[in-house]
Amino acid sequence: MKRKTWLLFFIGFVAGMVILAGFGKAVEATSTNDFCAVCHVHPQATASWKQGVHYNTQSGYRTACAECHLPPEGEGYLVEKAKTGLRDLWSHWTKDSADFDWDAASTLERASKHVYNISCVKCHENLFPALLTREGSEAHLYYKQMTDRGEELQCISCHLDAGHYIEGYLHASNTGFGEAEAGPDTLYLTAATVISFEDFTEQVPMSGVSFRMIAVPGGTFTMGSPEHESLRDADEQQQTVSVDSFYIGEVEVTWDEYMEFYRQTASEGRTTDTEGARAEAAGVDAITGATPPYGKPDQNWGMGQRPAISMSWHAAQTYCRWLSEVTGKDYRLPSEAEWEYACRAGTSTPYFFDGDPARFDRRGIFGGKPDTAVINTYVIYRGNSPSKTQEPSAVKPNPWGLKNMSGNVAEFCYDIYEGTDEHVIRGGSFRDGAAGVRSAARDHTRTDEWLKTDPQMPKSIWWYSDCFHVGFRVVLTHSQQSAAGSPQ
Repeated sequence: MKRKTWLLFFIGFVAGMVILAGFGKAVEATSTNDFCAVCHVHPQATASWKQGVHYNTQSGYRTACAECHLPPEGEGYLVEKAKTGLRDLWSHWTKDSADFDWDAASTLERASKHVYNISCVKCHENLFPALLTREGSEAHLYYKQMTDRGEELQCISCHLDAGHYIEGYLHASNTGFGEAEAGPDTLYLTAATVISFEDFTEQVPMSGVSFRMIAVPGGTFTMGSPEHESLRDADEQQQTVSVDSFYIGEVEVTWDEYMEFYRQTASEGRTTDTEGARAEAAGVDAITGATPPYGKPDQNWGMGQRPAISMSWHAAQTYCRWLSEVTGKDYRLPSEAEWEYACRAGTSTPYFFDGDPARFDRRGIFGGKPDTAVINTYVIYRGNSPSKTQEPSAVKPNPWGLKNMSGNVAEFCYDIYEGTDEHVIRGGSFRDGAAGVRSAARDHTRTDEWLKTDPQMPKSIWWYSDCFHVGFRVVLTHSQQSAAGSPQ
């Protein structure tokens, strides 16, 4: 009987070792770059990965996919590998890779969910190597101080291009930001004249920049959403509100407009103060301009007519002060009531166009494909966005001629959001689903969260380091007029 027991034990032991050995081989085989490439067929997993600094290294060592996209062994490696494998298999079996939004998958918001800090630290034990730049040392010191305090900061927030090459990506101080380009073909010497209450084109003096302002007659409307509206939030209580007539920008303030403000206020008299103090000098504009951003505020998506992003609420306010000074008018941020009144454009439905929010969003695994034909015409949102801002020409206007009131980028309002020290933002952005781009949908700034990866001390009052989905548009009080202006 003893011999039989020992024999069974030996057979079981050998079988167990074989299984363990096979399991180990299976884990090893399914963690290779070639195996990963079976499912991950997008350009970021091939060409751009091989251009990244973790593959094209001076030492010749090439970091494997699993070394970044899985935690180290003993740190939850097998659990995360199983979860990643199941997710990838599900996508491989049920989705067509040609339909994937690879640009969206490469954004910081998405990428941060698939890269592990502990994997970065395992290889980069020394945060202060001999050849690290001054800016890098300051940033790494900030990272160490914050993580020592228990704050969660991810290496990828500053090193998004380390694993996969991104052309033009910068995370260091942008000292050349806003340098003057070739002069404009048209130079406006004075601002536009406002003679009667109708749409007009504003001209920024001493520049080639102009933009449309839409005349919005005052009135009374029901602000907020009814309780039966699909996907509504509790902070959208209805109330009757009256607004006076005003003008509002046809589109959000563009990079062309914002960069003119930056150039006219930040090019002279600059000190090294990160808060943007200006040196005392004769002829220097009284408006304190923004300091250069630490990173690349347009996220390499392009500037021009795209909405300006990454600036703080303070910077947007200062822009309005500057615009008022150079045009002789009274430009400002809209009140929340003015914003919703202009967005609705006389409608009382969830959007300024027909449609049920619940039908514009995918609802669960068996919810079917959302019906997006109508909303795609008017709104840049999560359902149709390549995870970045678009130019105004991508959508049709609302009934009052305003574009991107819903979607593209959310917009600052003047008001404080109740119960906080933060400001209201409205409209939703390219990141939001159908619920977030409804006319009544509300949100607010998150200053601390949006400045988490800014290593400057004190932190910039001009730029958000972690907010790329909020911009603003300007409003003009109806009673303001200015001197005539014409292009030269």
